[in-house]
Amino acid sequence: MSKTTASDPAPTAAEDQELGDAGSQLSTAPTEDAPGLPSLGVIGWVRWFWRQLTSMRVALLLLLLLSLGAIPGSLIPQSGQDETKVADFRKANPTLGDVYDKLGLFHVYSSVWFSAIYILLFISLIGCIVPRTWQFVGQLRGRPPRAPRRLTRLPAHTTWRTTAEPDQVHSAALALLKKRRFRAHLAGDAVAAEKGYLRELGNLVFHIALIVMLVAFAWGQLYKSEGNKLVVEGDGFSNTLTQYDDFKSGNLFTPDDLVPFSFNLKKFTGTYERTGPSKGTPRIYKADITYSTGAYGKDEKGTISPNHPLEIDDSKVYLVSHGYAPVVTVRDGKGNVVFDGAVPLLPLDANVTSSGVVKVLDGYRNPEGKKEQLGFNAFFVPTFGGAASGTMLSQFPALDYPVLALSAYHGDLGADSGIPQSVYQMDKTNMKEFKDSKGKLLKKLLRPGETMKLPNGAGSVTFGKDIKEWAGFQVVQEPGGGWALTGALAAIGGLAASLFIQRRRVWVRAVKGADGVTVVEMAGLGRSESAKVPEELGELAGILYDETPPAPGPDDPADSPDTDQEPGTATPVPAEGAEK
Repeated sequence: MSKTTASDPAPTAAEDQELGDAGSQLSTAPTEDAPGLPSLGVIGWVRWFWRQLTSMRVALLLLLLLSLGAIPGSLIPQSGQDETKVADFRKANPTLGDVYDKLGLFHVYSSVWFSAIYILLFISLIGCIVPRTWQFVGQLRGRPPRAPRRLTRLPAHTTWRTTAEPDQVHSAALALLKKRRFRAHLAGDAVAAEKGYLRELGNLVFHIALIVMLVAFAWGQLYKSEGNKLVVEGDGFSNTLTQYDDFKSGNLFTPDDLVPFSFNLKKFTGTYERTGPSKGTPRIYKADITYSTGAYGKDEKGTISPNHPLEIDDSKVYLVSHGYAPVVTVRDGKGNVVFDGAVPLLPLDANVTSSGVVKVLDGYRNPEGKKEQLGFNAFFVPTFGGAASGTMLSQFPALDYPVLALSAYHGDLGADSGIPQSVYQMDKTNMKEFKDSKGKLLKKLLRPGETMKLPNGAGSVTFGKDIKEWAGFQVVQEPGGGWALTGALAAIGGLAASLFIQRRRVWVRAVKGADGVTVVEMAGLGRSESAKVPEELGELAGILYDETPPAPGPDDPADSPDTDQEPGTATPVPAEGAEK
């Protein structure tokens, strides 16, 4: 067995060039020129700028800036998500609010600077992928390069002597390497083989997947829509803009993009843990509905629960909240019904302590015959703790002991002023209190079926025995979600391939020695320093050694292949262009 030692003659310039050629194009990463300013005027500056934009360091910098730019979008209230919080922030911090407004921090994802980073990153990725793709295609169509003159200068190498002819060794080496899925061919006096193209393919897939994700996210943000709707049992919803309680959308969204469908809430079912540390936690939480797609679609039954939304084309309907809607009947002094319906109240805590307003806008006349409007502040608890508890807070979210507290007002609710009002709050500016016998605000706790009389024959309010439940739904339409998921999975797969698959080359040379015995040299070269190349080369050399009859060496009759690398024999792998 012969080994390369540190006493080998110094390599010539031609040998250095051969070694560089052997390690060339193990990657599709473009080489970067030494830094320097162009001296060719405008065209030179354009070329320099393009090279910088499509370089690894600029792409990483843009990716870092994009990540940093998303931080204020998560920490600062965004106008596209919650206008109320933005208004509250500006009111509490007027100076800082003006600064944020000028910097576009209240609408980060649609700001000029964030869009510029996004677009530059997009262009950088495309500018990198196109040349790499053509280079990779060229490598697939080409053949592995010829073997260097001195294979013993490569980091992993071995040599032995055999009685077989060089042609027999080359044939055996070709068969072995092709069996191990190497691309191999005979080039001159050596077999050249290469493997690991999936690494570069994975690299390209990763970059293309990033572009797909960028396009999908941009598409989703521009055309997305998100709306919320509270629906009481027995009522329905049609997916039109006017039906939503609140609605927000992307810049390019139009009402025509809404998926046509409708549904009715037949029943809401909620059960809760009765004992233990999880007391009050929902066990069953679902909404049974009937829905139809399109204007003349057939009704179908469905169930929506927190983890199982209703999916209709690009729209998803989520169950996001729940509460109670006591049925209230209001009569005037003559006994005429002026209001009869379920009044949704908003929950204040986990036990569904709820509050809201009952508004009577039309049809009521006071005892003098004048038109007036009535308003009742409502406070509802599904499980009352009793007067001894000293608090009007629910003890459990189920309807174990429902109580409705009402306080009464009359006058003008301001509904005809043209200013939008919340259905859950009452403007008391032009309202007067109904007084009880003690001259205080009229208020009363009512159990289902009980009635509160208004003073001086002004009418009555009855808390009905039927207490309905309501469900809050969020309708989300975000196109591009499937493409974003596909891009993310492809990016993970491509990144895994580029990290765990190594591009490497193997050469096998068999020539007649001075004594007429065939000398076999075998060497391997990888894209980067790794123990995998020497290990694989040792395995291949062992198999090839067994297939070719060994010949006794001049010093060691029991010669056998050895891939050990002695100090001073390895030549560093040629530096390659950085890649993204």
